Amino acid sequence: MLFNFILLLGIIGGQEILIIAIILLILFGGKKIPELMRGLGKGIKEFKKASSSDDDETSKQADDISDDVNDNAPDKDNKSK
Repeated sequence: MLFNFILLLGIIGGQEILIIAIILLILFGGKKIPELMRGLGKGIKEFKKASSSDDDETSKQADDISDDVNDNAPDKDNKSK
């Protein structure tokens, strides 16, 4: 998303991306780049998995808290006079 935003601003154009790609190819070589991208993909997948499990855990804890609050709330039928 940030990359698309930068491209929309015109800061990085097609020539700059091509130059960066050539420099990466020279530095790492043709065999190492797929390994780097595979590792990057695994890292992103693991991050998404951890963040989604964290969201699930947070929503479960919120449900537990709301259940506890509802259990401890006074009944409407048994109003104190």
